[in-house]
Amino acid sequence: MSSLDKRHIGSESDAADRRLSASKDSLGTRLVERAQGHTGDSNPQNTGSASSTPDNERTPHQVNPPARDDELGTRRITASSPVSDQDSGPGQIVPAQSASLAEGTLPPGTLLQNRYEIIGVLGMGGMSTVYKARDLRFANVNRLCAVKEMVNPASDPQIREIAIQNFEREANILATTNHPAMPQIYDFFSEANRHYLVMEMIDGWDLEDHLAELATDELLDEGQVVDWALQLCDVLSYLHRHRPQPIVFRDLKPGNIMLESQGRIRLIDFGIAKVFQTGQKGTMIGTEGYSPPEQYRGSAEPRGDVYALGATLHHLLTKQDPRLEPPFSFQERPVSAKNPNVNAQLEAAIMRAVEYDIDKRFSSVEEFKKAIVAATRLGSVRLPQASTYSYGASVEASEMAEIWHFACEDEVRSSPTIKDGVLYIGAYDHNLYALKADSGEFLWKYATEGGIASTPFVHDEQVLIGSADRTLYSINARTGRLEWFCSTQGRIWSSPRVEFGHVFFGSDDHNLYAVSVQTGRVVWKREMGAPVRSSVAFGDDILYFGCEDGSILAFDIRGEMKWRQRARRAVTSTPCFDPAEGILYIGSMDWNM
Repeated sequence: MSSLDKRHIGSESDAADRRLSASKDSLGTRLVERAQGHTGDSNPQNTGSASSTPDNERTPHQVNPPARDDELGTRRITASSPVSDQDSGPGQIVPAQSASLAEGTLPPGTLLQNRYEIIGVLGMGGMSTVYKARDLRFANVNRLCAVKEMVNPASDPQIREIAIQNFEREANILATTNHPAMPQIYDFFSEANRHYLVMEMIDGWDLEDHLAELATDELLDEGQVVDWALQLCDVLSYLHRHRPQPIVFRDLKPGNIMLESQGRIRLIDFGIAKVFQTGQKGTMIGTEGYSPPEQYRGSAEPRGDVYALGATLHHLLTKQDPRLEPPFSFQERPVSAKNPNVNAQLEAAIMRAVEYDIDKRFSSVEEFKKAIVAATRLGSVRLPQASTYSYGASVEASEMAEIWHFACEDEVRSSPTIKDGVLYIGAYDHNLYALKADSGEFLWKYATEGGIASTPFVHDEQVLIGSADRTLYSINARTGRLEWFCSTQGRIWSSPRVEFGHVFFGSDDHNLYAVSVQTGRVVWKREMGAPVRSSVAFGDDILYFGCEDGSILAFDIRGEMKWRQRARRAVTSTPCFDPAEGILYIGSMDWNM
């Protein structure tokens, strides 16, 4: 399978690897109602599509020692009556082994929306069930996804309403945001009086599990923690700058931070995140130990996330779980007391972030980030060698702001093309979009019958694009209307190129095509013996391209082969020809250029 077919999906790892498969179930965190000193509570761990293996599935080294369960999960505290003993409560976790047999769960093979085939249960919480599923729209690839189903057994109408609001809030936030550190949402729908959220699968584990695997006297590498901190600052900054209104995450903690196998951080569980409105009071919500004091009074604002980030970094550097310590006691427990080798400037930044008085903290996550960067430059902290973060760009990145974004309905793997102030781009939602390049304003879209990964080519007033529906399209650049199409027998991942009055492109039907740019009529096609997904480069009246059988080929404009070379694996890369030196550059999946 070529890189164009591969999706960013999680691998199926066994429980002993402690791998997680998707974003954590936001509604599986605990909903706690207190009245007259009563607490209805249950285990908050391992409840979602990205949750780790349920406790009774864990290997012995995975089980964390029991400790004050009523303080380890997200709390929503209201003034309503306590949850009865008969009501399991919204935080109860049903083990995966029994979940598939639990009443009301979807059996394997169930088809939702005639598209999502249920494979099995990933986990269950009192208010949601999360399934591993296969997206059948992509018939030739095994595209996995996580399907969260709204399950609401609570008898209290207020609890039911809160659960529905949280579920819809998570869907709305993920649908209107776009950041590499946030999970992607693919779909949101209702069926048979149940609500469903379809999200990507993530290959990784959360930082709480990562901490649990350390030896008793082992501490995390300080440079690694700083690397994670900078990535978290970036995604929180993105949320706080969200338009039209900022988003406050409200539940930052190690258990809601996924670490991908490539070392990137993913922020998950947006079930209690909310749009920030100045002066608005709300429900007391969050996780004890990580939530700032003002959040207990129903006030949530971006500086609360600064506190939670500081609390998280304190936990990562000391291994002191703040849920097991006296409330708001960070100033009595400096990082250096447990980690004497910590950078003094970094410690000072963290201790300022967790000040009880909100006005003594950093005014924004960007300010907190600058302090972390300054500490790393003044001290001896070094980012890990595999870090994706750049010191040099750190301060500049915090001062950069998004100009605009446009939400498509599925992944965008095509590269944009800009001409005369208009941006053209394809998406896996089957659409070719035309947007104003300076503002992102929607102009038009043309719907094909398959996903689009190729890059549009603009020729005069034509926009040429290939689709997985096996067709090359010519669309009018001004109106978005079809001018002509050329059908092939295979999916088209190759990006079209125009030269000599012809459009050249490859297809999965093993052919390289030359068609008239005016009419779409096939002038010639040549059988290559394997799919052609590389795009054509031109030089000295010669066409250069690669083939999935490892061939690197040169053809003249009449379709006659001039020469063929072989790589050890597929050549999907588009070549680059240097006419001055007469050298052709191209890469292969055999790891060579």
